[in-house]
Amino acid sequence: MKYFVTADTHYGHGKIIEYANRPFKDNDDMNAGLIKRFNERVKPEDTTFFLGDFCFKSGLHCNKSNFWLNQLNGKKIMVRGNHDNNNSTKTIIDCIHVTFAGKRMNMCHKPEHFNPFFDINLVGHVHQAWKFKEEAGSILLNVGVDVQKYYPITLDEAISQVIKYKKGLLRG
Repeated sequence: MKYFVTADTHYGHGKIIEYANRPFKDNDDMNAGLIKRFNERVKPEDTTFFLGDFCFKSGLHCNKSNFWLNQLNGKKIMVRGNHDNNNSTKTIIDCIHVTFAGKRMNMCHKPEHFNPFFDINLVGHVHQAWKFKEEAGSILLNVGVDVQKYYPITLDEAISQVIKYKKGLLRG
């Protein structure tokens, strides 16, 4: 079993292609492409943390988040994003703390909700604005699909990216 993390899929939100300069021809192409990429990596026994903005509040199937969730492998833990208040995701989780491979991590949607008491904060919301950011001694890693090649990443990969960033091998 593996643990994955991702953010900002925006299923059903065709305008995000333009806003975030996504490489998809239209909404259907984006939805199918994101589902395909997700299922290539995530297996039925895996768990994925979705850090917000799962699907858009209006548009095809967006008020039926189960339509999208049922097409994705594995178990899902949903963290609320700013677009999730008006869709049917209905999560009550604003942030979640996990310890994995000896690393304590905070997971939230918006970077401004990072927790300085954690060395690693996994966030979304900013799309392609940046991949890494340092705040109050903590590293923020953007796990949104727009900077992670439209795939979810494992928690091992998230930790590895942070370590490489700290060593100067990856840029923000």
